[in-house]
Amino acid sequence: MRRKDREVMSFDQIEAIIRESSICKLGMSDNHQPYVVPLGFGYSNSIVYFHSASEGKIIGILKKNPLVCVEFDTNCQLDTEDFACRWGSRYQCVVGFGKAEFIESPQEKRMALDILMKQYSDSAFTYPDNVLSRITVFKVKLTEVSGKTA
Repeated sequence: MRRKDREVMSFDQIEAIIRESSICKLGMSDNHQPYVVPLGFGYSNSIVYFHSASEGKIIGILKKNPLVCVEFDTNCQLDTEDFACRWGSRYQCVVGFGKAEFIESPQEKRMALDILMKQYSDSAFTYPDNVLSRITVFKVKLTEVSGKTA
């Protein structure tokens, strides 16, 4: 990172940024073409959990190339000035890398969905078998992560 004064060094602070974020941007590569999509997510123990329909562009790309990049941001604010070159922004962000893995077991799917829903609610939920069989749940174990505060 060029600006070391903006680097987030504490893993606890990195996790706090992730937990404060409401959307995760999932970056993938489809035949050397980047593809980024914003998704709801859950986070626990350096693993990011996602769910989606069982078919579609995301699933197709991940089956061919499971290497991904994730990005979380929070506390975004635009700073304006009279002189255009003095405009800027403030934010906190985390970028991580990992490999997507599909979750097959109904028990692990339920656990992953509980983690995902905890990101947005303190309520308890149930997931009927017929619903679990129609959705895809996948996880990304973060192998590299960095944070920035601007």
